[in-house]
Amino acid sequence: MINMISNLALPIIVITIVTYGVYKKIDVYDVFIEGAKESFDMIFTMFPCLLGMIFAVNIFISSGILNYAYIFLEPLLNFLKIPAQIIPMIIMRPISGSSSLVILNNIFQNYGPDSLIGKMASVIQGSTDTTFYILTLYFGSIKIKKIRYSLIAGLFADLIGITSAIIIVNYLFG
Repeated sequence: MINMISNLALPIIVITIVTYGVYKKIDVYDVFIEGAKESFDMIFTMFPCLLGMIFAVNIFISSGILNYAYIFLEPLLNFLKIPAQIIPMIIMRPISGSSSLVILNNIFQNYGPDSLIGKMASVIQGSTDTTFYILTLYFGSIKIKKIRYSLIAGLFADLIGITSAIIIVNYLFG
């Protein structure tokens, strides 16, 4: 039943929009073509920002800096009862959602989704956002240059999400 509803949802939405447009005497096809033309301008505006972000993330991952961060932070992590295996995810989550999903998938494959590490990584994935990605892509595409307070607020929210995830998962499942 749910599968049938999900398969019919998009066609029903499209039919509803077309029907409403015909009712309001709007040339739906011409409006659609005009919107499609406008999307090309938006794609060309966003592409340099997206390319720069992908380039920076690939350099960060390829540099091996995550391994050095792990070695440096290991004593502190053991004291705070933070599994070292989630550090790459904590570092990559504000930068790239795709990279953090790959790390989450690796954690699931190596430790299982029901392990303490898997649960903690899942909560971190759900309670944080891709702050640098948002600032780079969305703010860059509309030419916002002064991002200081947005960056501080986004990183603070990520810190609260990560800290809360660690505390709550350790309390409930540790």
